[in-house]
Amino acid sequence: MRAALEACHKGWGQSVIIGVAAAGQEISTRPFQLVTGRVWKGCAFGGFKSRESIPRLVDRYLQGKLMIDEFITHNLKVESINDAFKLMHDGVALRSVISLHE
Repeated sequence: MRAALEACHKGWGQSVIIGVAAAGQEISTRPFQLVTGRVWKGCAFGGFKSRESIPRLVDRYLQGKLMIDEFITHNLKVESINDAFKLMHDGVALRSVISLHE
């Protein structure tokens, strides 16, 4: 992450951090990297603002313009939610759907 910031152009370069580091990890840099105009940003959920973006995503999905189904690798009941987390942590599941009802 630090290397990404340092690779940015002085004055207007931006580094966008996508994803998360391991729990308890910290990042650091020299303040000079920031006061020279470089920008360090974080991004969650692709930068989507849920109030605006989710309705558009739902519309695109319903119109068949947004392919989601092929990324669902597991369908589980809510009672098996711990299994879903294990599949995710083990790198087995791409996306799991948790059903509250049968």
